[in-house]
Amino acid sequence: MNDNSLLSAWEKTVRRRGDHRAIIEAANGQGVTFRELEMRANAWVSRHASGAGRLSRRTVVAAMPNGIAWFVTFLGLLKSGAIVVPLDAAEPPAAQRRIAESLRAGFLWEGEKIVPLPGAARTNRADLCLVKLTSGTTGTPRAIHFTAKQLLADARQVTSTMGITARDLNYALIPFGHSYGFGNLTIPLLAHGVPLVCGTSALPHSIAADFARWNPTVFPGVPAMWRALAASDITLKNLRLGISAGAPLMPETAREFAARFGVRLHNFYGSSETGGIAYDRSGRPTLNGGVGRAMRGVTLESLRHSRLKVASAAVFTHRNPRRQKGIGAWIMADAVAMNSAGELTLQGRRGQTVKVAGRRVSLSEVAQRLRAIAGVQEVWVGTTTGNEPVLSAVVATKLTATELRTALHADTAAWKIPKKWLTLSALPTTARGKTDTRALQALIG
Repeated sequence: MNDNSLLSAWEKTVRRRGDHRAIIEAANGQGVTFRELEMRANAWVSRHASGAGRLSRRTVVAAMPNGIAWFVTFLGLLKSGAIVVPLDAAEPPAAQRRIAESLRAGFLWEGEKIVPLPGAARTNRADLCLVKLTSGTTGTPRAIHFTAKQLLADARQVTSTMGITARDLNYALIPFGHSYGFGNLTIPLLAHGVPLVCGTSALPHSIAADFARWNPTVFPGVPAMWRALAASDITLKNLRLGISAGAPLMPETAREFAARFGVRLHNFYGSSETGGIAYDRSGRPTLNGGVGRAMRGVTLESLRHSRLKVASAAVFTHRNPRRQKGIGAWIMADAVAMNSAGELTLQGRRGQTVKVAGRRVSLSEVAQRLRAIAGVQEVWVGTTTGNEPVLSAVVATKLTATELRTALHADTAAWKIPKKWLTLSALPTTARGKTDTRALQALIG
């Protein structure tokens, strides 16, 4: 069986919070208590995990939408000793199988049944319980293995830093299986008894209706959601904490939201490899593009060339964490500035340098300069894919390309100014709320 620290935490939650509501599905009003969720998970094990050790130390890939069934299946897999690989629910079945086979997974969950896969491997690590998939800048899924103790450490750092307790009600629109949703929604429910309501949809009026009916207090969202809400005419009853992560939140959006709702948004910075890194506790740095200071339990070290070293008990480790006294360290791919107060500002991805017309151009430098222009909401900078790449920019703004180009000319060398421009009302995003770079690359050619 896997390390049982996560299940032990869940069992304590059931004993402490058994008759309290755990999950509500806003779309249909269905809900379960913590004890009912435990009973359903045990029934899942009886139906799908028959045979001693069938799933133990085997990787199981599962793509499910947010809801009660997600938690029933996840808990059932944990109870069966499986290592879970959650995928986005929008992932097509053929893609799910390809990913599962590339990971040499033992099984694929197809909604109602466990399907065994050929060529499966069994790990000799008894403490692993989750695999996060991240594509980084390559587009190819990369598996990151986590122990229950690392997941619990991340959730502990999130809830203690953000002041989230079992008295709150989390509003769940971001996917449970994504690292952001996992640390802010999934494990806080299992380990700390923080209940949640699964949102109906990301449309502003649907969100407003959910808030009016269910009264959630905490909303972990992504910039696209906050931007749409700031531009809407709705009200958000009882919202006390709005958290933004997954992609950069433009200061203009933060200021518009605060003016519209009288509530400041709080930037949250993390990664799949590290869990939570930094958080803006007051909401003031977010108004100016900052992401706050180190979270509780996290140590940050500023290195040369805008590199950031992150250390905590939640950080992914290549080796057995027991040999490292439970602390892992990771150097971020992002370029990050840290001031004397320990507050962070993101500056884009390190290493994003291209050669255009014989000169090297830092894409993050150009993007950062564009983000500083008043009226710019979002930015993506890249190059066309032809034999002679052309520096290109896609900008979410009401400004024209001529106005953007003129603003850059004030302090940017001519050869660093994009030649190809595309302005949109908003940049396309993936199901996880991140900027859809493949879609943007297709747009510029």
